[in-house]
Amino acid sequence: MFMSQSLCETHTICSLGFRCFVLGLFSWHPFFMTLAFSLFMTEAILLFSPHGSPIKRFPHKTKGRVHWILQCLCFTCAVLGLAAISYNKHLNGKPHFTSWHGLLGLLTVCVVGLQSLAAVPLIYHSLAKGWSLAKLKRYHAASGLVTYLLGSVSLLLGLCSAWFTAAVMEYAWYLSVLCPALSALIIMNQVTSAYMAKKRLQS
Repeated sequence: MFMSQSLCETHTICSLGFRCFVLGLFSWHPFFMTLAFSLFMTEAILLFSPHGSPIKRFPHKTKGRVHWILQCLCFTCAVLGLAAISYNKHLNGKPHFTSWHGLLGLLTVCVVGLQSLAAVPLIYHSLAKGWSLAKLKRYHAASGLVTYLLGSVSLLLGLCSAWFTAAVMEYAWYLSVLCPALSALIIMNQVTSAYMAKKRLQS
């Protein structure tokens, strides 16, 4: 089954609270990364939810275009976040990408860029000769879910960093961890439920 309306509302409140909390911390890197994955990428996927989408009455083609725009905004913010931390490390003479958070974060930004480029044939289907639109959508949804999970794990690893754990109290840390974890579960439920429902209809 698709997610309920109350679950979508819970996610929205949780996501807004998480973003406002990170806004209070003086760092451009977590700000841009949280904006990229907690806002733009999450909302890009939720556009296709029959309960949580603000444009659920719009044609699927329109949703696809808005989804792609949000994904491009996600990639832009992710690149800015990556540039911010790279420049900060350069100024302080620190090595780059030495932690699991840094390595996975770099991989995630690259994958988001590839995922956005790979979506172009979905918008202009004539570019993908020999591929059915249904098969392209299925592959895009599967790879998109993997990309989102990579972003969620990167966020969680960032919350485990020495900087973040020193900046917040214990209870606030647990609440912060709950937000990306809950978002990941909701997105997994939406994507898997949607394609399981399509398979049942086709069988």
